[in-house]
Amino acid sequence: MLELEGGLIDKQGYTTQIGWYNVVLPPSLHLSYSDDTLGAVVLSTPAMFEQAFLPFMESRGWKGVSADPIDQCVKHCINNTVSECFPGLKVDVSYDYEMLPSRKPKFLAQSAAHVAGAVYYYQHSDIPDHPWGEKKMFGVCIHPRLGGWFAIRAMLVFVGSEVGSELQQTAPPDCVPTREDRIQLLEDFNLRWQDWSYRDIVPPVQTYSQKQRKYFSTPPAQRLDLLTDWGYLTGGEEDNTQEN
Repeated sequence: MLELEGGLIDKQGYTTQIGWYNVVLPPSLHLSYSDDTLGAVVLSTPAMFEQAFLPFMESRGWKGVSADPIDQCVKHCINNTVSECFPGLKVDVSYDYEMLPSRKPKFLAQSAAHVAGAVYYYQHSDIPDHPWGEKKMFGVCIHPRLGGWFAIRAMLVFVGSEVGSELQQTAPPDCVPTREDRIQLLEDFNLRWQDWSYRDIVPPVQTYSQKQRKYFSTPPAQRLDLLTDWGYLTGGEEDNTQEN
């Protein structure tokens, strides 16, 4: 079991084998590890915002704040956990926002979470006789208890740690089983994602707080100003310049 601090991951660790991931993707997107190499997918739950992110920002102030503070917080939490829990192992960590020099993502987060059994990745190919013709409709992952109120943050690869048949693949829960609901889900996600409705396709046990919704509804370029208004960034930009 892998558990990370402050709402980063649901109550269980979502372990996988690299071969499960590679087999569902074209060779150009394969990860260059042996098929039996152990991996894990990290999710953030709604609790992460108040339990990890806001305290992280409060402790940092302006010092070291990056263009995307959420990414910085996630990296901090994961690095601390890997250092404390796996000191003797080589662990390669890829984050959902990282790109290769080829401009391809380091890993496909939704595919990784699906094969790990964490969430179900719903795509138009899961809907017989879908109504969109040739129109592009992006897929979306749904968690059986959180609905769409989560994010896929990272993939950990335990280099040199190989597992065989003792790790059995578990299919993700199909929590949106009907054709009608799947159509509704993809239309809500693709056409009305700003109203948050796709996240409630299954009754969630947790949702984002109003403060968290305000943060993610704010354009990224304005989020540091919002954090300043809330009092989580203190000292001002002048102090930040002096630190540098």
